[in-house]
Amino acid sequence: MTGFTPISAALGGVLIGLAAAALLFANGRVAGISGIIGQALWPAPGEGRSWRVAFLLGLPLGAALVSLVTGPLVVDIDANAGVLVAAGLLVGSGTRLGNGCTSGHGVCGMSRGSRRSIAATVTFMAVGGATVFVVRHLLGGAS
Repeated sequence: MTGFTPISAALGGVLIGLAAAALLFANGRVAGISGIIGQALWPAPGEGRSWRVAFLLGLPLGAALVSLVTGPLVVDIDANAGVLVAAGLLVGSGTRLGNGCTSGHGVCGMSRGSRRSIAATVTFMAVGGATVFVVRHLLGGAS
């Protein structure tokens, strides 16, 4: 593992947890990104849209702020555009089917003791582990 950085990973996890808790306690809302994006694009009548737009804008702005403090953030993606589009469509379909995304279920739902979120997160992890096994050991993919 060449990119293992436990301190920054733990700090990032703490910040995500604090942000999710702050949104829940201050606004009574869950920080599930798929739901926030959906309601920002197609708000239900009487639902606030401005906080969702501000939350979504804060995600890339936060990354930009970090890059100003720590230096450029390097992201290396080895997949072609078709694979990325297909992956995005599959993820979007999965979040619809699962009533939320991994952040919503894993960070927010599990912390509230939601049985549905616990089941969803266990499923995400099991399927992820099985996928890595199949790609690395049965299909001979890169490690």
